[in-house]
Formats: sequence, C-alpha cells, structure tokens
Amino acid sequence: MAKRFWIGAVTLMICLANMQAQTQVIAHRGFWKTEGSAQNSITALEKAAEAQVYGSEFDVQMTIDGKLVVNHDSSIEGMIVTETSYKQLRTLRIKNGEQLPTLKKYLKRGKKLDIKLILEIKPLTTPEMECQATAKIVKMVKRMRLEEQVEYISFSMNVCEQLVKLTPTSEIAYLNGDIAPAALKAKGINGIDYRYNVITEHPEWVEEAHREGMKVNVWTVNKEDLMKRLIDMKVDYITTDHPLEAKAMTK
Repeated sequence: MAKRFWIGAVTLMICLANMQAQTQVIAHRGFWKTEGSAQNSITALEKAAEAQVYGSEFDVQMTIDGKLVVNHDSSIEGMIVTETSYKQLRTLRIKNGEQLPTLKKYLKRGKKLDIKLILEIKPLTTPEMECQATAKIVKMVKRMRLEEQVEYISFSMNVCEQLVKLTPTSEIAYLNGDIAPAALKAKGINGIDYRYNVITEHPEWVEEAHREGMKVNVWTVNKEDLMKRLIDMKVDYITTDHPLEAKAMTK
C-alpha cells in the first residue's frame, strides 16, 4: 500500500512539473487578426479570451491631461498622445470602428473575462511623467481589485523600478533585452520579456531566469519553426500575432 502511494505521489509530481513547464500563449495587442477586430481594441481582448490563451497584451499611454488610454503608437492621426488632451482624442475611432479605449474601460471589460491582462506601460518623455503614469495605473488596478489578473511589462527601467516599489508582489517583466536575468532579479524584477532574437542569441538566459525563479516571455513570435524552437527551449510564454497557431503547437 505504501509503495503504491509513493509511486502515485511521484507520478503526480512529474505531471505537475510537466504542466508547469508547458509554454503558454499571449495574444500580441489582443487577437486582432480576425474579423471585426483591431489592435488594442476591446474586441481583440474578447477574441483573445474566446481563444482561451493565457493572456492578452496591450499598450497604455498617458495624455497631457493625465488620462490613460490604450494605444501602441506614440501618435494617433498626427496627434502625439502625450501632448494632446483626452478631449481631443475621445472622438477618434480605431480601425474596427471602436472608440479609442481608455484604460478604465479596457480593465472593466477584462475583469469579466478569464484571461490575464498583460499591461505594457509605454516609455514617456520624462522620468517624472513615467512615475506619474505608473502610479495612476497601479492605483487603478488596485482600486478595481485586479492585482491577480494584471501583469506588467515595460521597456523603461524606470517604470519597472517604480512598479517594484508600488506593487512588489505583481508579475513585472523588463522588455528591452539588454540585461541578464540575475541583474534584474537583484532589482526585484521577476521576469524577462525579450524579443526572440535576444533569446536565441542568449539561450543561457532562459536557464538563468528559471534558476532565479523568474518567468521568460518572448516576443513577437509568428513563424512556426521559431515557435517550436522556443518551446523546446522551455520558455514560459510566447507573445504572438497568431495565437491559435501557437496554442496548437504548445499542446
């Protein structure tokens, strides 16, 4: 009886280890390569949730009057987001006809969906603006009780360091690809989220990150041969414009 129990326990541990090692999929700017969708739209978020992937990535910027909006590019129809008021931007429509989403509206919809919200805070023109935007974003996430659902990423080291101070138990990953995992861990940053060429040039960083208890995400991976290579490298997440194809490969 004891022997059977021991064998069962070992089998369970192996199964759990395999489950933990499985690469998960993140939809890049939502699942936008599908009918009726568009990058960073509410529809793209909903479509990503329907695809049952791990997470949906989206980009957040701050207007000159402190409003948080979801948009990737620094400008919209010739207007620079950080130099424009929300009143001027609120009438704009994105490619699928939706109104330019505010972060509040985006998070409110995401809260009702079974998907992680991978929130990228875009670098801003000054450290002061970055600190202001980061503080406002974290405050909103906490007020909406979304700490468990939201994970943070940024190219800005300043933003990442502010996140460590403001929400140290959150998942926080650095995007720029120029720092080894152990050095980030020393700063309290618990993930790397690097472009695929950085990871293929530094495969040792995957093992280093895992030794440090950190997660590894790779962006933006759209070719199936590259997906397979990264899956074989045991990265934790793949961010892609083709979430369905990537999901099929991770099964």
